[in-house]
Amino acid sequence: MRTPKPPRADDSTTADTTGDTDGNHDGNHDTDGTASRPAEPGGSSGKVQSLERAITLLEATADSAPDGETATNLASRCGLNRATAWRLLSTMEQYGLVERDPLTSRYTVGFAVARMASAAGFDGLIRRSHGVLRQVSEQTGETANLAVVQQLGLTYIDEVTPPVVLSAKWLGRQAPLHATSTGKALLAWLPAEEVDVLLAEPLTAYTDTTVADRGRLRAELAETRERGYSVCAGEMERNLYGVSAPVLGTRDRPFAVLSIWGPQDRVPESRFPALGALACGAAEEVARAARAL
Repeated sequence: MRTPKPPRADDSTTADTTGDTDGNHDGNHDTDGTASRPAEPGGSSGKVQSLERAITLLEATADSAPDGETATNLASRCGLNRATAWRLLSTMEQYGLVERDPLTSRYTVGFAVARMASAAGFDGLIRRSHGVLRQVSEQTGETANLAVVQQLGLTYIDEVTPPVVLSAKWLGRQAPLHATSTGKALLAWLPAEEVDVLLAEPLTAYTDTTVADRGRLRAELAETRERGYSVCAGEMERNLYGVSAPVLGTRDRPFAVLSIWGPQDRVPESRFPALGALACGAAEEVARAARAL
């Protein structure tokens, strides 16, 4: 674990524990001229403004991947004074939460974030989204599941299946990105360069309907994004049909995918539009629930 470097004697971060060093120590104003609530133990808000700003900056830095972003642009994106943003980024850099490229001065997420993320589970997201999956499953009579985005793809973390339906269990399994509606919902909302990295290996044709041609797949991904949901017609397993919608975070980047699927005789292509609209609405509900975590 990285030991944070002690701040320099002339470092402005030492002047004020809130990270807002404009010379006012009454906690009522910030460097960018905005009023700031005094820190009162047991106050009604229970929030620390400087911590909120640091979190906002960290999220914006994560959203700027893979190229990163400069402190000036991050400050503008977060509505912060540049000096305040620089001090917060400098402090987070000391703790390994962000890294600064000395050549470009662009910030990216640091290894400490990856280390903490690896220790985190999905219990909170499952708890808040499970009711949405149950409602979707009851409404459609089909299986509804949720997959989360991980470094090299997607992993299913929760699933609700109608009691009278026998179906494959996908929990803990990874999805082939090009051959499932789940994977295509992720790919359609990623930048083209990230898609190329994720699909660097040859595309396996699991069935005769699998789209294994990169040109055709790119065209389908464009259609998927315009439509708002992805579809799969027996591309991973001949008899499994389904639709998926991305669960979008900041800057419309997917962090999970919600899917509805079942056997072809119950989920024919004629049901795709209705199920797709339902998946999109449910994905928005999960996104709102996740923001409350």
